[in-house]
Amino acid sequence: MQSLKNILVIRLSAMGDVAMTVPIILTLLEQHPHLKITLVSKPFFKPIFAEIERVDFIEADVKKEHKGMAGLYKLYRQLKTKEIAAVADLHDVLRSKILRFYFKTNMIPVAFINKGRAEKKKLTQPNNNFFKPLKTTHQRYADVFQKLGFFIDLKKPVFLTPKKLTSSSKDRIEYLSDDKLIGIAPFAAHEGKKYPIHLMEKVIAELSYSYKILLFGGGQEEVTILSALAKKHSHTYCIAGAVTLEEELSYISNLSAMISMDSGNGHFAAMFGIPTITLWGVTHPFAGFAPFLQQELCLCSDREKFPLIPTSIYGNKVPDGYQNAMQTIHPKQIIEKVKSVVD
Repeated sequence: MQSLKNILVIRLSAMGDVAMTVPIILTLLEQHPHLKITLVSKPFFKPIFAEIERVDFIEADVKKEHKGMAGLYKLYRQLKTKEIAAVADLHDVLRSKILRFYFKTNMIPVAFINKGRAEKKKLTQPNNNFFKPLKTTHQRYADVFQKLGFFIDLKKPVFLTPKKLTSSSKDRIEYLSDDKLIGIAPFAAHEGKKYPIHLMEKVIAELSYSYKILLFGGGQEEVTILSALAKKHSHTYCIAGAVTLEEELSYISNLSAMISMDSGNGHFAAMFGIPTITLWGVTHPFAGFAPFLQQELCLCSDREKFPLIPTSIYGNKVPDGYQNAMQTIHPKQIIEKVKSVVD
């Protein structure tokens, strides 16, 4: 029996970017059955890849064991025992550059992502007429593997298999077999990407008549807000702060639809092929970060009223007067979009 060729994949962070690797890796493995993957990432992300066959997850503890040059060399020596045939750097930061350099000095083929920094800079420049969709991050990931000789046909995608809900998971949300679950993740890392909570509450109030609502988030402040919303509305449950990442993924995999900001939870849902409605504030899907194959479900702030959008790639720059940009996405738009994909 011919041995599998082992490809090292490096993507250390962030949550959404790591999640975006999943459909690419799944599709790669389906279309190239002679390959296997050794994936290096932070320990927190291990549950994402736990059930993918032919993926060996290696924890990179960049805060302790693998910190600094000495730590990265230790990680390299560990990886070297895996008989790596090629390296796909999907991150292209200092740590990943150092790791791939070690392999390159041993004549191992290396390819790394082209992040398109120049065109992204043009897209976010004030008073610039350059407004067009850029290559998606998923395609940029696929391009790295193509440089190594492994073409990926993204028109034939593969998704994660839904996970079975445990008895305790069902009990937490009073789950019945005919329930349709709608996930809502109303927060993001930056204020410019957060939908106003008072408007999201209108969405929750309307949808909770027909569906069960699961609220996702992280951090104590978010948990407090979401817990209060869950107590206020029927058929609404706060998952945030109550479950492990593995349990959270099992809930997400059983959703009928997810409502998310331009953030990680949207990419979690897309890994399972769940219809994912994303809401965009001062960022825009043209930058290439829409959930996998979900561009038609993006709802964007009004560029006629806020013509500088996207003001940044990550949502960390909010010009004066743009604080309320997301209020141009009406709750009714979101409700109608959810019903169109669920019903």
